[in-house]
Amino acid sequence: MGDLTDGVQDIGAEAWYKTCMRAFVREREKRATSRRRALAVAIVAVLTANVVALASGYVGDEAEVATAAVALASTAEVVETDLDPLANIVFDIQQPTSVDPSIELPQPEPSPSDPYAPTPVQVHGTLEIPAIGLSQPLQEGVTLTAINRGPSHWPGTAMPGEPGNVVVAGHRTTYTKPFWALNELERGDELIFTVDGERTVYVLDRIEIVHPTDIHIIEQKHERTATLFACHPRGSARQRIVGHFEIKSVRQVTVSHTLTGHGLTTAR
Repeated sequence: MGDLTDGVQDIGAEAWYKTCMRAFVREREKRATSRRRALAVAIVAVLTANVVALASGYVGDEAEVATAAVALASTAEVVETDLDPLANIVFDIQQPTSVDPSIELPQPEPSPSDPYAPTPVQVHGTLEIPAIGLSQPLQEGVTLTAINRGPSHWPGTAMPGEPGNVVVAGHRTTYTKPFWALNELERGDELIFTVDGERTVYVLDRIEIVHPTDIHIIEQKHERTATLFACHPRGSARQRIVGHFEIKSVRQVTVSHTLTGHGLTTAR
């Protein structure tokens, strides 16, 4: 407590309260906080604010004390959220396509029992993310045998442009490391698949960090979506970083040249 009150005396108690209030306004503009958790922090903050005020000899009115306490609670909640490994960075995005609930959904295959099982080479086309300079052949399979070749489609999940969720796994730090910079993507960044003469564009909705057991990321729904995932943090398999994308457009293209399945395309 001595360090805290010394700091208040250095800058002046009134200035400290005003600083708290300015911080509160900034944090409210940046993000909404959890009310129930913030309430608990606010109670502690109120007590702290009063102790500091008494120790410094400054007595503000009740409104100032309350505002400062809420500012402290808001700031504390932001820190707690940032440290939560399952906290989602969520952005709202309008679903751009209609949904037909009568369409039968794809059925994802189970995860492989042997991650090193022999897997035939099958290349569907290309996967591109211009924002991070990524363009690699899209492989098939979620064994490490397949993923070591490049970003690889989860068998049984939707194919690009189809109703359902296109799920693609990739490395971050080894082999072709396609998803090294997945964490750098921003809302609206494009994910482009070119497969069988169709160029399908998705845009980023959100990034989240999950546990390896959170298999919900491969769930299939009638909306046209895509999901990319890789190990997290870099160099560790402790968690998974997941990019969720929603469809933007589909158009026909002409494949002018193909090299080991990596199509170079131009618009028809």
